[in-house]
Amino acid sequence: MGDVALLACPACRGTLVFHGQEDEGCVSWGWLRCGGCAEAWPVKHGLARLFREDAVRGTDRLMRVIYDGLPALHDPLTTVLTPLLQFVSEAKMRAGYLRRMELGALRPSPDGTPLRVLEVGVGAGANLPLIRRELVSGQEVEVWGVDLSEGMLGRCQARLRKGRYPGVRLMVADGHSLPFPEGMFDRVLSVGGLGAYRDPAKGLRELARVAKPGTPIVVVDEQLDRTREPSLLQRAAFRAITFYTRDARCPRELLPSLATDVLEEQVSPFFYCLRFRMREPRAASVTG
Repeated sequence: MGDVALLACPACRGTLVFHGQEDEGCVSWGWLRCGGCAEAWPVKHGLARLFREDAVRGTDRLMRVIYDGLPALHDPLTTVLTPLLQFVSEAKMRAGYLRRMELGALRPSPDGTPLRVLEVGVGAGANLPLIRRELVSGQEVEVWGVDLSEGMLGRCQARLRKGRYPGVRLMVADGHSLPFPEGMFDRVLSVGGLGAYRDPAKGLRELARVAKPGTPIVVVDEQLDRTREPSLLQRAAFRAITFYTRDARCPRELLPSLATDVLEEQVSPFFYCLRFRMREPRAASVTG
């Protein structure tokens, strides 16, 4: 329940208050009501639904339908098809972008504030064990995962029940309007979703907004490796998985104006990794 105070209304960034049923100190059923705009966000099966349905349209809606339809198949297919089509193991690909999060460099906050990691597009939680492995042993870190697909989050909940993943929070949310205040997270990750956003630039601004200044923000999505000549099979496979666009590529030019320390690299033949940080905004000077 204490986590509710950390959330922000996706509509107005106001404070949320929970009304409903709890289960072992966690929200179970009910509503999160905003004290600012009075918007009410439902909570069902332990998942807060912090998004507006009328805002889910175009490719956002299409991709949600697809992921809701195959949550049990997504991760097994990824594990099998990644080495077959890209000639690199899934584990090596994930390690390639997770190292850019610099999780081993996390240190306790001087003011005692818990360390927090956000994954947007957490899906079935395939990155969760790898994130835990990268953290310093004994380090207490909260991992927050959001996704627009309830089917994928249901698989992630099942993963959490089977394994030992303390400190993981899940919710249904739209990457265009994340339900968090500014500068809440010490690390931010987004994998395999930005290219299908109706407004990728807005999605990047949201990732930047909720990250603390200077923290690594890591974005991973589809882009065909330009340094290699792909086979016909690879071209066909890549076109199939990027059917939603004719221009699947790294959106470096859409980064917010205060982005710095930008690094773009290819972590597999089909996926780029874009790492950046946000500078502190300069205070406006006052002249007489």
